[in-house]
Parts: sequence; C-alpha cells; structure tokens
Amino acid sequence: MTASSSFQIGGNVMRNGRKLLYSEERVRAMFARMRDELHELAERHAREVAALRAELDQVRAQFDELRAISLARSRAEIEVAELRRLREIGRARLAQHDPAAPLH
Repeated sequence: MTASSSFQIGGNVMRNGRKLLYSEERVRAMFARMRDELHELAERHAREVAALRAELDQVRAQFDELRAISLARSRAEIEVAELRRLREIGRARLAQHDPAAPLH
C-alpha cells in the first residue's frame, strides 16, 4: 500500500490512516451546489445594484430639479430687490423738489 492509498475498514473508508468524512462525489456535489448558490447571489446582487442605481438616478434628477428651482428663486429675489431699489430711487426723485420752485 502507498502512503496515499485508501482502504475500507468495517463500513468506513480510510485514507492515509484517517476516516474519510465525505466521499469525492459528495464533495463535488457540495461544491456544485455552493457554486450555484454563489451564481444566484451574484445575480441577486446585480439586480439590487441595478435597482439602487435607478433609484440614485431618480434622486439625482430630483436634486437637479430642486437646485434649478432654488437658483431661479434666488435670481427672482435678487431681481425683486433691484426693482424695489429702483422704485425707491424713483420715489425719492419725485419727493425732491426744486428749492427755487414755488411750493404751490
């Protein structure tokens, strides 16, 4: 017998003097099942990543819309402030009177 030979004692298969817990066929079946589970997990992960990317795209679009609205509001507030400033200048000019002009 060689050092790597396997043999059976009673109902137990022995290899190198140790009891084999799993047969080669069982180990191959377990690896095949684990490989299938890994592929399933990878596919599920890919679907979840795709869903998250789609959700992120939606959030980014909403953010861009909100930013555009906010910038438009800021510009409008600046424009309103400028118009009010011009209105006050116009009122001040109307309120000024020529000191040489008669009062009425």
